[in-house]
Amino acid sequence: MKFGETLRKSLIKEYSFYYIDYDELKHKLKKLLKTNDNEWKNEFEEEFLNELETQLDKVYSFTKVKSTEVKRRLKDADKSVTKLISNIATAHDDEFLILENEINDVIADVYDLARFTRLNYTGFQKIVKKHDKLTKFHLRPIFQVRLNSKPFFKDNYDILIVQLSKLYDLVRTRGNPIQGDSSAGGSQQNFVRQTTKYWVHPDNITELKLLVLKHLPVLVFNADKEFEPEDSAITSIYFDNKDMDLYYGRLRKDEGAEAIRLRWYGNMKSEQIFVERKTHREDWTGEKSVKARFVLKEKKVNQFLKGELPAKQVFDKMRKEGKKSSQQIDNLEKLASEVQYRVLKDKMRPVMRSFYNRTAFQLPGDARVRISLDTELTMVREDNFDGYDRTDGNWRRMDIGIDYPFSQLPEKDVCRFPYAVLEVKLQTQLGQEPPLWIRELVASHIVEAVPKFSKFIHGGAALLPDYVDLIPFWLPQMDVDIRKPKIQEEFGINRNHKKLITSSGNELDDEESQGDYYTGGGVTFSNDINPLEEDLDDTTPLLLPSSYMNNSSSPIMDSISNAYAKLLQYFSDDREFTVKAGTNFDLNETFKDKIPPGKSISIPIRIEPKVYFAAERTFLSWLSIGMILSATTTTLLNYGTKSALTAAIMFFICALVTFVYSIFMYVWRTMMIRQKKAVLYADQIGPNLICGLLALSVFVTFIFKASE
Repeated sequence: MKFGETLRKSLIKEYSFYYIDYDELKHKLKKLLKTNDNEWKNEFEEEFLNELETQLDKVYSFTKVKSTEVKRRLKDADKSVTKLISNIATAHDDEFLILENEINDVIADVYDLARFTRLNYTGFQKIVKKHDKLTKFHLRPIFQVRLNSKPFFKDNYDILIVQLSKLYDLVRTRGNPIQGDSSAGGSQQNFVRQTTKYWVHPDNITELKLLVLKHLPVLVFNADKEFEPEDSAITSIYFDNKDMDLYYGRLRKDEGAEAIRLRWYGNMKSEQIFVERKTHREDWTGEKSVKARFVLKEKKVNQFLKGELPAKQVFDKMRKEGKKSSQQIDNLEKLASEVQYRVLKDKMRPVMRSFYNRTAFQLPGDARVRISLDTELTMVREDNFDGYDRTDGNWRRMDIGIDYPFSQLPEKDVCRFPYAVLEVKLQTQLGQEPPLWIRELVASHIVEAVPKFSKFIHGGAALLPDYVDLIPFWLPQMDVDIRKPKIQEEFGINRNHKKLITSSGNELDDEESQGDYYTGGGVTFSNDINPLEEDLDDTTPLLLPSSYMNNSSSPIMDSISNAYAKLLQYFSDDREFTVKAGTNFDLNETFKDKIPPGKSISIPIRIEPKVYFAAERTFLSWLSIGMILSATTTTLLNYGTKSALTAAIMFFICALVTFVYSIFMYVWRTMMIRQKKAVLYADQIGPNLICGLLALSVFVTFIFKASE
């Protein structure tokens, strides 16, 4: 679909006169070229630039007016809610419903405005790109300056969303919002916690926030303070050594794998630094993966990391104040000692920084449902592996702060992640299903599930390719468009009595064409599996939607492929990895053209002790078969006739092959299990080989007996 057609189908009727006139600009461009035999003159350039400027003024002016109107309506709604709650004793449900409808309209206006600005920004980028391609004049740098002077596309809706969330929560709870410590996790017992991660395309970020705030309020840690954009900033410094031991441990999901990071909230002036250690635990251990942390003053971090400040001294003041129990302080001191020892012993240093702005949704004091959305995610190098010490001996580099997109950094030092990252954390009782709105959200077109996604792993693989040879499964698929068609027309932001058009502007490719969305076939990824299942199992494919399309256009080839897949399924062991017909589970083979030379994809596999025991039992079963064949050989040699000698020799060969093959398979399986390799563990050769040798032995014996 051409962008002009996309624009026409996506525009909001009430705003239609204020969009960029993309078709007219394209027509003017072609007309000017045609009048001078495709030769572009300076006067043409000036005329076209003036027309662009006119369109920019139109869009910018409307955006300012509409933004002012939305803020005014929000302010009026705030006054109405405050007035109604002050007279709560005489308030009626109808009054709350009227206010709820008004706030819903404001929410729809914010959504419309966000779609309007994004679609127009895409339009300007597209027409300038087309201009540069056809005329060979470079307008993009010049016009970008004009865009930055009238930045209609840079409006931050987070402040509006926080205000809307507060008002909507007051109206929804009829003036009695849930109270509690925003940082508390509640006191639920016997709950199962599930965490799932998703990617969200920039086109869908505002819609997602507006949808969630209707069910959960934005989590504000300090309600007495006016919200500022920097309040949502979170920065973490990850530690590792030159061998990338922590990276590999977390990537392979090794039992006991750790991640050590230093985190702070807000700007670089924050004095509280949280030292955190995340430890991965396999399910078979009966333990849960844990995250533990303690607080350090920023001025003491360097001393602590160098070992000049013992862990015991860190908590001397805390012991004197007596605000925590002796047991709690002992646990924190133990944690600090272990972190300090690990950093010094393994010669760890800062290797990577992650920065993002987080919007969290949760009921205060109730952690049963928590949703967080991380936007503007950026990874930055902090290492000195290439001989350049970016931190200059400090525990973090000081040439950047929270000034996204960190344009002062060289491109080799920064990785700007193209999507937002959504985390859904649930604590539900055993057998209890998540809320319906959560299930609808994670199954919608807005999100794309990416199991086991990690900012640390992505940053390590993207920024330090020379120091890692294993990469996560999602890295070769970063060029896959995760946008999907809308599944449920009624799902999304709707006004009270009429449904909004919910398609949004799409960034298209160089030729202005929008790729067809994938709608079926192949391996399922997010919507056909349980979207709230955290752990991967044998049958969980690790592919994004467009990666597993069956490219065959021949019905004959499709039929042959399906028949072959069914044949394999019939003869295969039930325990082998299963994928649908026309797909390939070997990701290194599937993405061989996208994987950098010398790299391979690490596929997370959960290995439990019973897997080793199963391999041992299989080995012992083979040995017992070999012993039976050996006993048969001995019996034939001792008590058989002359012709039985031939049978004894054949059975001896069978026994010898059984012993050698079983030893080889046991060693091979143990090595593959230990290395967590995604290979076919089912034996498709051995049983057939032994049966064939036995049949051959009997047949040869029969021939020799018959010849006698």
